[in-house]
Amino acid sequence: MLAEGLAALAAAGGAAVVQAAGTSAWQELQQAVAQWFGRGDGARERVELERLDRSAAVLEGAQDGGEAERARIGQQAAWQARFEQALESLGEPERERAARLLRALLDAHAPADGVSAPGGGQAVGGNVDIRADHGSAAALRMRDVTVGTPKPGPQQG
Repeated sequence: MLAEGLAALAAAGGAAVVQAAGTSAWQELQQAVAQWFGRGDGARERVELERLDRSAAVLEGAQDGGEAERARIGQQAAWQARFEQALESLGEPERERAARLLRALLDAHAPADGVSAPGGGQAVGGNVDIRADHGSAAALRMRDVTVGTPKPGPQQG
């Protein structure tokens, strides 16, 4: 079993793969992840690239709603398990080196703040305040949303 820090690193790796799929960050992250798993073995890197392509296809092919969420959760868990398995298979000195390389890979290639939106969408990490004057606002697929009526400011009343 991996130490807590390495398990968290593997979880971050799984999240990065899922978050980058379908975005402008995908190509570079995909190459970096394949190289990390391949450790200099070109044939192994090609196998990982194919595996990453299949994951991206699953994520892109999932319909909106529950299917997309299940695909995202499944792919993230699968990649987290792959990272964990790879780290667990190494001896201590190799594991430390691989962990350093994975941290550097994620720092360099993962979407900033773990936030991304495929297909030209917009993603925001943090709070968003949406206001509409004399109209309405709508959003699709939002989490942790609080809807309220703001109190009038000094200029309004």
